[in-house]
Amino acid sequence: QVQLVESGGGLVQAGGSLTLACTNAGRTFGNYVMGWFRQAPGKEREFVAAISWSATNTDYADSVKGRFTISGNNVRNTVYLQMSSLKTEDTAVYYCAASRSPWSKRVAYDYWGQGIQVTVSS
Repeated sequence: QVQLVESGGGLVQAGGSLTLACTNAGRTFGNYVMGWFRQAPGKEREFVAAISWSATNTDYADSVKGRFTISGNNVRNTVYLQMSSLKTEDTAVYYCAASRSPWSKRVAYDYWGQGIQVTVSS
């Protein structure tokens, strides 16, 4: 009954910014670790960023450090991914995920959104 819904994707020029949002629209709520992943055509899904329920812990892939910021609003049951200085290499389908595991830099994820397209043009 956890239903993750992504929004905010679209087309942006290289060097621009875009913010993604992920909301739990289901009936089940908990203190989840939230993460973002992405998958480009012909490539495997890769980790992008994660945040703990308390927001005291965050983790980023080396490829996005200094450019992406993950944050959350617990009242709205929403997690955000602010992306800036976008590159063509960031083009991918982005997925939101939730984990019931305790915080660590890499955890197993139990719930996934449907994914949303982000396209960065040159």
